[in-house]
Amino acid sequence: MPKAKKSGKRKKFDYNQDRKKMKKKFIKKCNPRIEDPQIRNAWDDKKSMARNLQEMGLAFDPNRTLPIMKQRLLGDDKVTKAPAGIVTKPYVLNQLEEEANRPEKDSKTLSSDLIEYAQHMIREHKDDFKAMARDEKNYYQDTPKQIKRKINEYKRCHPAHYDAFVKSLAAPEPMIQ
Repeated sequence: MPKAKKSGKRKKFDYNQDRKKMKKKFIKKCNPRIEDPQIRNAWDDKKSMARNLQEMGLAFDPNRTLPIMKQRLLGDDKVTKAPAGIVTKPYVLNQLEEEANRPEKDSKTLSSDLIEYAQHMIREHKDDFKAMARDEKNYYQDTPKQIKRKINEYKRCHPAHYDAFVKSLAAPEPMIQ
């Protein structure tokens, strides 16, 4: 079998490379960034992952924390308990629970084009979705159900905006004499 071309090549030291920077870069790449701020602040780099998580009251191995009981036909059931670790940083667990219990706000919004499209359809056709589907502004040839879904999405994402728009449609325009 043929040999790789560069396998016999002599290794040379690269004087242009900064070894200190390379080591820092390698360490940064090996240690991934912890996204959660509570865990990141309580993390101790000198301890192992299992020890860090145990001190925070978190599970390193869910199979040890919540073992699956084996089905036994006859005999006594043996309950295996995981070794209970000492939680020295309970504030991390409390902060995580507090964050999880906060209600999540709906941050979904619609594009201005879609809002304008929905307003045009409502202004021109009120609740007639079949007429909306035949409208010349229906560039993407949406079906009546698709248009209805888009208008309902507009109602859900911008309820105050939608109510103001409907009220402006209902108000009669004053006649100028």
